[in-house]
Amino acid sequence: MSFFKKIFSSEKKETAITEQAKETLDKGLEKTKTSFFSKLTKAIAGKSKVDDEVLDNLEEILVSSDVGVATTLKIIKRIEERVSTDKYLGTEELNLILREEISGLLSETKSGEESEFTIPEDKKPYVIMVVGVNGVGKTTTIGKLAYQFKKAGYSVVLGAGDTFRAAAIDQLQIWADRVGVPIVKQQMGSDPASVAFDTLQSAVSQNADVVIIDTAGRLHNKVGLMSELSKVKRVMQKVTHDAPHDVLLVLDGSTGQNAFEQAKQFTAATEVSCLAVTKLDGTAKGGVVIGISDQFQIPVKYIGVGEGLEDLQVFNKYEFVDSFFK
Repeated sequence: MSFFKKIFSSEKKETAITEQAKETLDKGLEKTKTSFFSKLTKAIAGKSKVDDEVLDNLEEILVSSDVGVATTLKIIKRIEERVSTDKYLGTEELNLILREEISGLLSETKSGEESEFTIPEDKKPYVIMVVGVNGVGKTTTIGKLAYQFKKAGYSVVLGAGDTFRAAAIDQLQIWADRVGVPIVKQQMGSDPASVAFDTLQSAVSQNADVVIIDTAGRLHNKVGLMSELSKVKRVMQKVTHDAPHDVLLVLDGSTGQNAFEQAKQFTAATEVSCLAVTKLDGTAKGGVVIGISDQFQIPVKYIGVGEGLEDLQVFNKYEFVDSFFK
C-alpha cells in the first residue's frame, strides 16, 4: 500500500469533515486546482517519463502556484529521489507522486489535526488574540469564528481591541449582532489593552467559554504595533494568567507571496501560535497554504473557502490535499 493510501485509509476516518463542508472545500479550491493542472498538463505534454525537463517544469509550476521556493525545492528533491530509486516513472504517475509527497509534507507539521471547532477543557475562558494587517479578512474571520464556536455550543464574547479605526469597531459590532454574541468595546482611540482587560473581566463574570480579541491591523512593519500587541498580552494575563491561549494570525491567501512576508514579520515580532488563511475561493494561489504550513511550522488552523458563515473551516490537511487533486 502506498504512503498516500496508508494515511488516507487510517487517519482520514478520524478526521473526515462533513459532506457539505467537503463540497464547499472542493468548490473553494477549484480555481487553484484548475490553474495548477492546466499548467501541469502542458508541462508533460509529449513526455513519457519524468525526466529533468519535467522536473524543471514542475518546479516552475509549483513556484508560480505560490507554494514557495523552499517548499518547492523540498518537493522536487523528494520526487528526484523517487525517480532515482524507481528508475522509471511515467508522467501518468506524476499526479499520484505529487499527491503523496505533498501529503507527506503536510503530515510533518501540526496543521489540520482537528476537524471540528473545539476548545481545551482546561482553558476557560479560552482566549484567542487575532492579529493581521488590514484587509486580510480579520474582522470577518472573527465573526465566523464566533459563529462556529457558538454553533458548537460554546458561549462567546468578542473584544473590539482595534481602537485605531472606528470602522473596525463598527464592523465587529455588526458581526456580534449578526451572530448574537456580546461585544466589549470602547471609543475609538482608547487603549487596546484596556479593552482586552475589560473583555476578559466580562467573560469571566459571564462564565463564558471563548473570548476572541481583535487587534489593530496597521502595517506589519510598524514597530509600535508589535509593542502594543505585547502590552495587550501582558494586561490580559492580569485577569487570566496564561492568556492568550492562541495568537491567531490571519493571512489573505489571494496575496500569495505577500502572505509569506506578513507571516515572517508577525512571527518574528510576536508569538503566533496558529494561522488562518482566508479568501482561498477567489484565487488560484491556494498552494500558499502548503508553503506556509511547511516553512513556518506553525499550524494552519482555519481556512476561508467562501463568504458564508459556514465557509470558515477547520483546516483538515487530508481533505485539503484530496480536494486539490480530486
